[in-house]
Amino acid sequence: MLVYKILRAAEWAAFERDGHFAGSADDLRDGYIHMSTGAQTAGTMAKYFAREAVTVLTIETDTLGEALRWEESRGGMLFPHLYRPLDRGDVIAVSDAPPPPPA
Repeated sequence: MLVYKILRAAEWAAFERDGHFAGSADDLRDGYIHMSTGAQTAGTMAKYFAREAVTVLTIETDTLGEALRWEESRGGMLFPHLYRPLDRGDVIAVSDAPPPPPA
């Protein structure tokens, strides 16, 4: 199964430089890295990344092991949460997503 992590420009630059990602300010506050399924990604982008160009990382859940947990969040949906840094080797694809058009 695939999950996705959405990164802002500065987060992506740091990930490329360091080869790992310990988390955004929200991730660090909550104690895990927030991720989304394919079906959840558009809603996550609209809610938290409105009008921002972002980088979307694609990750195969099998590589994350027990550090990936499915936990209830918005509206009772289960979201993937990663309880360790994300390493470059975990990422199978990287894509840029333009900002959504103004409403």
